Amino acid sequence: MPDSYDVVVLGAGPAGETVAGRCAEGGLSVALVEPELVGGECSYWGCIPSKTLIRPGDVLAAARRVPGAAAAMTGEIDVAAALAQRDYMTSSWHDDGQVPWLTERHIDLVRGAGRLVGLRAVEVALTAGGARRLTANRAVVLATGTSAAMPPVPGLRESRPWDNRTATGAKEVPARLMVIGGGAVGAELAQAFRRLGAREVTVVEGGPRLLAREEPFAGEQVRRAFEAEGIAVTTGVALTAVRRDGADGPVTATLADDREINADEILVAVGRRPRTADIGLETVGLEPGRPVPTDDRLQVTGVDGDWLYAVGDCNGRALLTHMGKYQARIAADVILGRDAVDRSSVDMVPRVTFTDPQVCAVGLTEAQARERGLSVRVVAVDTGSVAGASTLGTGIAGTCQLVVDDERRVLIGATFTGPGLAELLHSATVAVVGEVSLDRLWHAVPSFPTVSEVWLRLLEAYGL
Repeated sequence: MPDSYDVVVLGAGPAGETVAGRCAEGGLSVALVEPELVGGECSYWGCIPSKTLIRPGDVLAAARRVPGAAAAMTGEIDVAAALAQRDYMTSSWHDDGQVPWLTERHIDLVRGAGRLVGLRAVEVALTAGGARRLTANRAVVLATGTSAAMPPVPGLRESRPWDNRTATGAKEVPARLMVIGGGAVGAELAQAFRRLGAREVTVVEGGPRLLAREEPFAGEQVRRAFEAEGIAVTTGVALTAVRRDGADGPVTATLADDREINADEILVAVGRRPRTADIGLETVGLEPGRPVPTDDRLQVTGVDGDWLYAVGDCNGRALLTHMGKYQARIAADVILGRDAVDRSSVDMVPRVTFTDPQVCAVGLTEAQARERGLSVRVVAVDTGSVAGASTLGTGIAGTCQLVVDDERRVLIGATFTGPGLAELLHSATVAVVGEVSLDRLWHAVPSFPTVSEVWLRLLEAYGL
């Protein structure tokens, strides 16, 4: 295999695969460097296994809301079958099924850990042993992703805590699970394991509320739902110490208010850190271990020559799989000589927290919009106020809210909470990205009876 390519990509997760594929389809020769599995964090330890573990509980909860169907819910989740489906969805942590996609596009997969060693140069410590030096005629793309952050709490690391990888790859459900962190990962996995049969689940969030990056009502609604399911939630209290009794004994966590919580396993989900410590950033004048700074063309700033790019989580712009793939398409187009700019990674990011209720949002929150000094008007309606929600069962609750730039009369943010609302989000994303005027949006008639009728109610609340 040649050592010289048009493009060398470090990282074969969703962002790396996408930029490699788009460049190859544009006629460029591409080498894709990956030390683990083709498909990356999302495929094997993130989105795919976590949503697969969430699904059984969601289905049962949906059925219990429907009179008639609820009476048929007489058994419990088959945990072994649920874990087997997780194994199937992750291909039992083998990437044999993903590699042919690269082969079909004539992308050379180089298995090993790559690092920058100079201008358009990458050295790979090969998994099979030895090293290989690759040169890029046109571009090097960093797509190395992130790893779970571990806070410096005394005893925590020594207690062998779970992170997202341990949790999504679990072989059994612990009787007692403590989750540190009330963001999307912590909240999703807390509810998933409770519904899979964990007897006790406790969520500890050092900040004042769950899902701190979303509208305050969203975190409060998730908290109420958790407590109704027997999940204990503690907010505003920091973790100060952890110890595990013996090799496989229980874990005891001490909080800042001197409370102690006992669990069989402790899951740490307090955020992510870019995998940039060992990829040679210092050779191009950048600080290792930090997010790689880029401009809106995804070119790394502070590096001369316009040859180095960074896409996905490692650049810190928007830590979501779909945003990494979006950035990868932008970067590939720039590399191919096309006019492309990232317009969505700052103020137009769509995101879903797959709890029950789901929290689906795009764009700015009310607080963010007001911090920008925008003329903001907020309208909200109950998710259960439309006939389409009633057809889904009893007790359908949540909030649908729009954040409107009142001067331009365009939508700049939206949040939908309630069971199974993720597919409703893209309509709001189109409206935000397209800057569709509310007067024009009023003519987009929602089908009856669907939950999307909340759009009509929201526009009526605005005064249309």
